[in-house]
Amino acid sequence: MIQSIATLSLQDFLTQPNIESSPAWELIAGRAIQKTMPTLFHSRLQRNLVNYINDRTDRFEAVQELRCLVPPYSPVPDIAIVACSRLPDEDGPFNGAPDWLIEIRSPDQSTLDLQNKILHCLSNGTQLAWLIDLSRQQIWVWQGDDLPLVCSGLDILPALGILPELTVDTVMSMTRRQ
Repeated sequence: MIQSIATLSLQDFLTQPNIESSPAWELIAGRAIQKTMPTLFHSRLQRNLVNYINDRTDRFEAVQELRCLVPPYSPVPDIAIVACSRLPDEDGPFNGAPDWLIEIRSPDQSTLDLQNKILHCLSNGTQLAWLIDLSRQQIWVWQGDDLPLVCSGLDILPALGILPELTVDTVMSMTRRQ
């Protein structure tokens, strides 16, 4: 059984038997942390946003809950968007940070923990990150080394140039059945 208090190396973490259980376990700052069970709206948004992205680009693939290896972390973003040329040919964890990652904050999740994961990925190659806060109807956006933007309403979201203009309101509407 994984201990959430013990400090683990990435190698030791990856040998644990239950890391792929649902919800998945992540290794963040030496701690094994099980992701929060998603709510209905979280699950709908995740599914609908992945479908929206994949329907509009063939240069990138959006994948739900893709285990990434970004030493010494092993994050599992809610959505990882990766250039097709970077995707592995065999099954297993993805080596490296996604090009774009999206986290959807659940009501009992720490914003600081999510930001820590995002900042680690940004410092290791992620070009764009969104942190979607459903309760506040906001999306925090990081690009490169810039400070985050807090977007809401009709604000147009950056999307690595692969999507038509997408607003925060449009993303929030994806929590409804489609």
